[in-house]
Order: sequence, then structure tokens, then C-alpha cells
Amino acid sequence: MEAFDETPVESRVHVVTRGDDALSFLYNRDGYEDSPRPDVILLDLNLPRTSGMTVLETLKTDPSLQSIPTIILTSSTAEEDITQAYHNHANAYLTKPVNPDQYIDALHSFEQFWAETAQLPTEERS
Repeated sequence: MEAFDETPVESRVHVVTRGDDALSFLYNRDGYEDSPRPDVILLDLNLPRTSGMTVLETLKTDPSLQSIPTIILTSSTAEEDITQAYHNHANAYLTKPVNPDQYIDALHSFEQFWAETAQLPTEERS
């Protein structure tokens, strides 16, 4: 959140810290009934309870969610994680920089691309 506060692009960021909460947020259930449909999802693979990879598999096989761009932002550089993420239709795979300034720069580039450059679908929840 602090890194997003440092970027000049205005955005509304919603954070969940567990994979099962991410699915609840996306499906508007279990306390997230009023959650908005995300324009873009930043997904860590290392989530407790339900893994980020399971969240990715679930949302990319659901016709109502699969068009949401999903970017993996994780500490893993394992080739099998990268391969599996793209196999499961991740839109990009980014490794978290360790240096705080590089992390802010990476998020700024990400946010600028997705908020100002990319054309995103305008879909409503069904």
C-alpha cells in the first residue's frame, strides 16, 4: 500500500491477505458482498490457506472473471512457478524487487501501464 501511495497515478487499491479471501472478494461472498469488480488483479503466489496459484486457476477458468487482467507479483523466481502461472493464463509475471526504491519504481511502471496505457474491458458482474 505504501508503494502505491508513492505513485502519481490515482487508483483505488483493495487488499486481501489470504487466498480464500481473494476468492470471497471476487465472488462477493463471506463479508465481501459489496466488493467492486477489479480492473486488474495483482496476485501473490505465496498466500495462506488457498494458494495464489489456486486463485489464478479458479478465476481464469470462470467465464465471469477470466477477462480481468491478472498479474503475478511474487518473490518466487522458480521456473516451474513462472511456467505454471502462464499456463494458467496469467497476463504477466513480476518478481518483487528487494530494494524498496526499485519496488516503488516497479509498481509505478505497472500502475502507469495498466491505468494509462492498456485498454481494459468494461464488464459488469453477472
